Amino acid sequence: MPDTTPPLWTAKDIATATGGKIEGGDFTASGLTYNSREIAPGELFLALKGARDGHEFADSAFAAGATGALVEHAVGGPCVVVPDTLHGLEAMGAFARDRTLAKRGAVTGSVGKTSVTQAIKAGLDLAGPAHASIKSYNNHIGVPLTLARMPQATERAVFEIGMNAPGEIAPLSKQVRPHAACVTTVGPVHIEAFVDGEAGVAREKASIFEGLAPGGLAVINGDIRWVDTLKSAALAVDADIAVFGSAAGHDARLIDFAPFEGGARVKAELRGRALDFTLKQSGFHWGLNSLAVLLMLEALDVSTDTALQALGQFQPLKGRGETHTVAIPGGAFTLIDESYNANPLSMTAGFRSLGAKPIQPGGRRVVVLSDMLELGDQSAAMHAGLAEPIAEAGLDIVHAAGPEMRHLYDALPPARRGVWAATAAELAAQVADLVGVNDIVMVKGSNGSKASLVAAALAALQR
Repeated sequence: MPDTTPPLWTAKDIATATGGKIEGGDFTASGLTYNSREIAPGELFLALKGARDGHEFADSAFAAGATGALVEHAVGGPCVVVPDTLHGLEAMGAFARDRTLAKRGAVTGSVGKTSVTQAIKAGLDLAGPAHASIKSYNNHIGVPLTLARMPQATERAVFEIGMNAPGEIAPLSKQVRPHAACVTTVGPVHIEAFVDGEAGVAREKASIFEGLAPGGLAVINGDIRWVDTLKSAALAVDADIAVFGSAAGHDARLIDFAPFEGGARVKAELRGRALDFTLKQSGFHWGLNSLAVLLMLEALDVSTDTALQALGQFQPLKGRGETHTVAIPGGAFTLIDESYNANPLSMTAGFRSLGAKPIQPGGRRVVVLSDMLELGDQSAAMHAGLAEPIAEAGLDIVHAAGPEMRHLYDALPPARRGVWAATAAELAAQVADLVGVNDIVMVKGSNGSKASLVAAALAALQR
């Protein structure tokens, strides 16, 4: 049977959405991207301006199979010409949003927003035609791009929203106009951009509620000290509020989180209903994360049973808790790859999770850490301060890389010090000497400090 699915975009719809002018002929597009190297045949090329002017790559995009382009001046192929391509993309996102009946969710937070977004997407997929952010497409380009990629038949969608500086989240939330919005947690992330540190981060995260559709739901972590800041922001826009946390009286309450090999068992209550379910995630932060997912899916008209099924199937994302068994001479060790990102909050949660894992005879609990970034003038103290949660978790050995992690290394007792190196690359070159049979090894650090190099080197020890 012929495919009757309408194209994602027609030249006419792009022109209608943007107020642009069609030049060079009619076209349809099955997708869109701003990276000429990622163009697939049949897609629209977005000539955005960044470090390079995207118009320079239009010919390459057409050669790769682009059927049209969004541009600021005519190029050598079918196109829609607009005054500003980024504003044009934003207009396409709004058009795509408004031509569907999709229920929309949005997620932000200092820790966990990508994993929570993708876990919500897993539930949406089981409930019907769904759409979501890919990777960490959560900024001024990623959010409108994700909106513009949303098919007309979408019934439910979820969007990740991030920030690096004040004033970024509210405009993105207003583009999405979510029916439910969640703040996973608030911690000392990007604090160098805020004059009042973590308080400023809390206000910025809370601004996601400014974009809520009328009657929308604010999903809030009740276990953090900024809960009143979040609630005030939600009440200011007349949002309904649902709280998750460990205290009695919350809409979703965590009662117990018990890690086991390859996952965890969660006991909780959702609006008074007792729940007992398993996850393929073993990090303690997934106790609360799972409750955030349940509340968001409920708000997006997904049944609790379907939500629990999705949570039970959801695998850790790359660099965010992936676990591997790595064979080495004499046996094997367990590698937990948390190399995608790090801050004091997620470090502490990771240490606690590692400390709870059972160890085989002769094994150790080992952490390999690289610098946490964007902590401003608090960086030295926050790195040194990791020594306390490491001790509380009962971890055996700490290997570290980077000038900031030197503050932690110097704060550790000699018995807990492993190897320190100036860079992650230098530490990666030594990994064969850092681990032994039956060790459980967690690698964690900010993406920019290249902890992933160490994780990759450890995985490559496989014999």
